[in-house]
Amino acid sequence: MRKSLRAAAAGAACAVAAGALYGAGAATAGQSTANSTHEPYNIGLLVKDIDTYYGTTADADGVYQASPDSPYAQDLARIDADARAYIDKAARKARHHGEKPAVMFDIDDTLLLSLDYEKRYNYTYNPTTWNDYVLKADRPEVFGSPELVRYAEAKGVEVFYNSGLSEAQRSAAVENLKKIGADVNLDTGHMFLKDKANPPAYLAGCATPGTWTCTTVQYKSGTRKHIEDDLGYEIVANFGDQYSDLDGGYADRTYKLPNPTYFVS
Repeated sequence: MRKSLRAAAAGAACAVAAGALYGAGAATAGQSTANSTHEPYNIGLLVKDIDTYYGTTADADGVYQASPDSPYAQDLARIDADARAYIDKAARKARHHGEKPAVMFDIDDTLLLSLDYEKRYNYTYNPTTWNDYVLKADRPEVFGSPELVRYAEAKGVEVFYNSGLSEAQRSAAVENLKKIGADVNLDTGHMFLKDKANPPAYLAGCATPGTWTCTTVQYKSGTRKHIEDDLGYEIVANFGDQYSDLDGGYADRTYKLPNPTYFVS
C-alpha cells in the first residue's frame, strides 16, 4: 500500500525527523502550546527539508527537478560507488562458483524519479493522476541509475526489473527507461510487473486470476525466488527505494536508495 507524505507524516519517516528537528516550532515566552511530546514533525517544515534535500527547482517547462549538486545526489553517488565495486567482485565470485549472477532493480524512484508528481500533487497519491503521469513516459533518471544498469550488463551480470507498475503501464515504462539510457533487458522475461488479471503461477499463494492479495514483500520476494529457483540465477544485488522492495530474502545484498516522499508497505 502506497502512503502519501501526509498519510505517513506521523509514521517512521517523521519519527526520525522529529528526533533530530523537533522544537523548530516550539513555544517561546508568552506563547502557549499543547506541550505534547507526541506531536509529529510539522509537515510544512518537512516539505521544506525535502526540497532542500533534493535541491528542488522548476525548470523552464515548470517541471520540478532534483539538483545534481544536492544532498540527494551525493547520497546516490555514495551508493553507486559502493554498488559498482561490489557488483564487480560479486560477479567474479559467482562465476567462479558456477553461478549465473544477476541484479534486480525496482523502477519508480529507483531508476525513474517521480519528484515532479509528488510536488505537483502535494505529496498525495491518486491512481488516476499517477497513471496519467506514468503514461507520459517522461520522467527523468534517478541520478546514476542508467549508468549502473549498463555497468552491471558490462560485467556480465543479468539485469532484471521488479516493479509495482501494472501490465497496462509496461509500454510506457519501457519507453521511459529507453529515454534515460537504461535500455537493457526490457523484455517481458526480464521486466516483472503486476499482472492482477493473470498472475504467474509462482505467486499462487497470494494471487489467482482476478484475485490479488499479495503484499509488496510477497510479490517482490516471490519474484526473486522465481528468478533464483526457477530460472537459475543468483541475485547478487537488489536495488529499491522502499524497504518493501528489499525485504523477504533472495538477494545477497540490498541497496536502499533514498526517498523521503512516500512509503510503500
